[in-house]
Amino acid sequence: MPATNPQVFTHWGLFAPQVRDGRVSALTPSPSDPNPSRYGISLVDAVHSRLRITQPMVREGWLERGPGPGPRGGEAFVPVSWERAIDLVAGEIDRVRGTHGNPSIYAGSYGWGSAGTVHAARPLLHRYLNLLGGFTDGVGNYSAGAAFYILPHVLGGLEAFAAPTDWRSIVADSELLVAFGGLPLKNSQADLGGAARHETADYLRALARRGVECVYIGPLREDMPAALGAHWLAARPNTDTAFMLALAHTLYVENLWDRAFVERYCTGFERFLPYLTGTADGQAKDADWAAAITEVPADAIRALARRMAHKRTFINCSLSVQRQDHGEQPYWMLVTLAAMLGQIGLPGGGFGCGYGTGGTGTPRRPFPVPRLPTGRNPSGRFIPVARIADLLLNPGGGCRFNGQTIEYADIRLVYWAGGNPFHHHQDLGRLLRAWQRPDTVVVHDAWWTPVARHADIVLPCCTALERDDLSSAMLGTDRSIVANRAALAPLGQSRPEYDIFAALAARSGVGDAFTEGRDAAAWLRHLYEETRTAAARDGIELPDFEHFWQAGQVEIPPPPQPHVLLGAFRADPDRNRLRTPSGRIEVYSATIAGFGDADCPPHPMWLEPAEWLGSPLAAQYPLHLVTNQPDTRLHSQLDMGRVSLASKIAGREPLHMHPADAAARGLADGDVVRVHNARGACLAGLRISDHIRPGVVQMATGAWYDPAEPGVPGSPCKHGNPNLLTPDHGSSALAQACSAQSTLVEVTRCADPPPVTAFVPPPLRPPLD
Repeated sequence: MPATNPQVFTHWGLFAPQVRDGRVSALTPSPSDPNPSRYGISLVDAVHSRLRITQPMVREGWLERGPGPGPRGGEAFVPVSWERAIDLVAGEIDRVRGTHGNPSIYAGSYGWGSAGTVHAARPLLHRYLNLLGGFTDGVGNYSAGAAFYILPHVLGGLEAFAAPTDWRSIVADSELLVAFGGLPLKNSQADLGGAARHETADYLRALARRGVECVYIGPLREDMPAALGAHWLAARPNTDTAFMLALAHTLYVENLWDRAFVERYCTGFERFLPYLTGTADGQAKDADWAAAITEVPADAIRALARRMAHKRTFINCSLSVQRQDHGEQPYWMLVTLAAMLGQIGLPGGGFGCGYGTGGTGTPRRPFPVPRLPTGRNPSGRFIPVARIADLLLNPGGGCRFNGQTIEYADIRLVYWAGGNPFHHHQDLGRLLRAWQRPDTVVVHDAWWTPVARHADIVLPCCTALERDDLSSAMLGTDRSIVANRAALAPLGQSRPEYDIFAALAARSGVGDAFTEGRDAAAWLRHLYEETRTAAARDGIELPDFEHFWQAGQVEIPPPPQPHVLLGAFRADPDRNRLRTPSGRIEVYSATIAGFGDADCPPHPMWLEPAEWLGSPLAAQYPLHLVTNQPDTRLHSQLDMGRVSLASKIAGREPLHMHPADAAARGLADGDVVRVHNARGACLAGLRISDHIRPGVVQMATGAWYDPAEPGVPGSPCKHGNPNLLTPDHGSSALAQACSAQSTLVEVTRCADPPPVTAFVPPPLRPPLD
């Protein structure tokens, strides 16, 4: 039931809804948030949008002909009752399990979903299917997939993400901040699980007040906040590893490196050194070599290396830097470069991964907020998440992954709840061909998003404004624990996620095991009490549930001393060994050498991407496309909202281009243009700007996929989804991660653009029951 004092906690902030005549009319950001997200207001438009799905829907062809491959995305839908929808979904799961086995269900269901613990769609889906014998899962992520699999080999874990150096340490002690890929503030607007306070901008302003020198290496000026006054070195995209190698070479040949640190805290440097100096292959990785690759002057590279050696230096690498061919290499080289400087574990020194993303670097909550347990997946089957199209297209095939060979199951049913693969996956034409192959696709969604349009059965879930929940940032990057109190009753026949899965579990005969005798409200209270217990172990007393729910929020105070990544390891490397085989930082990895995969060698190297401005393909497609995160929405969420819509040009996603490149093509600001390569094409609205490096164009991801011919693979997107253009292959055999940033394109004017229909619901047929 709606609360008398509602509040909604989203990935992008905490808001107080104003409700009038049963409709949300406004959202007021929390007064405790110093820098509220600019696109939070779009939720007002989304909740009552004509794109809301308010009753269960079934694709017409699937309803008439039954399970089987079909033209998903190109047919009308038929409304059905909840009773029939639950019977269809549970019955199809039973059929596939009985005929083909549990691994034939793919339920990786990757995506952010909505903030919350009780109604988190992906864990609920996994809990349900694990009770039925399991499924094929997806592991890793699109955001930082390469980093997530290289760093454990180098550092023994993911502390660089889970326990990074506190911004307070960087502000107080750093003298030089070097940012590969920048520190884009737009990416700090959202945090997985929710953000009640957006603090990154405050820390950057403090950094500027202290006069800390900042250097930014990347192709987009706006990826570094102007207030920092950073020196911009506009390197070619995908050349960060070569740039870092040249910095390392300068440190070595000018005897500016910290030999004592490397010998005490690292292993394998002597195996890396012949490659760095060129004795192994005849090519020194010096600044002159790197200048030809990066197009940054050699003198600028050498001068930067000298300043880094003489100042307390913090090096950040954005997540975008590792979303490329061989994306493991820049993060491995980042750690190696920081080790040569010898400042790892010192306040204000060392390295960081993804600062500017979410709440990275903000003081953390020391204890987790429990989620509903998912149980164990009895099938044990999984794929790297970015190999979904390979999985669907190649049953019985497989791939190398982190030293093992993964076999692909014959997927007959895809179940997606809380995500949009037609946003985050690459080469959407190929994905659509793969998506047509399974017998059945089930999707939970609140809106007619691209993935809902490409489903066979759609179960309508309600939004965070229409349900109670317990919410907090997944990694503790936001110190608040928040009571999400419903502002509205569920619209139409939409239901909360927990209720949907409880009904499915009951129909499948595992209802008691799924609910454990609790409804959603009882789970909410139970998880809060578990949170209180976890807090007490850290000496923190939380209020009882009634006081918490009434107050609406509890904020954990920051720890008194700023955390420093690997500070304990530096203080005593014998007592605080890393979880690597050597217990040290592995500049050379014998484990990776043993994998024998040529595309991921055993120490950091510059490996030429398949597509970059120095490749032969640049003669045909001479522009490097950077596809980054939008500043007007969260991925594809809220694309139909006012903030995202206001950013469109002729109703399409903007494409940013340097004036020289526009002039060479006879293009003008505001033109509708066709962006294309051999994989596909999309339309965009042109924005000409000198804030981008020549030879580079930029489009944000997340524009809703709007094919000219729905359901037809290879059809161009009228709206501007750049993932029609990006390559669908793994970063390497190690991580098999997203390589979206290794993309070349050409751009021409579109003389007669068709209308955008991304926000027009699909056709509906009369209900059958």
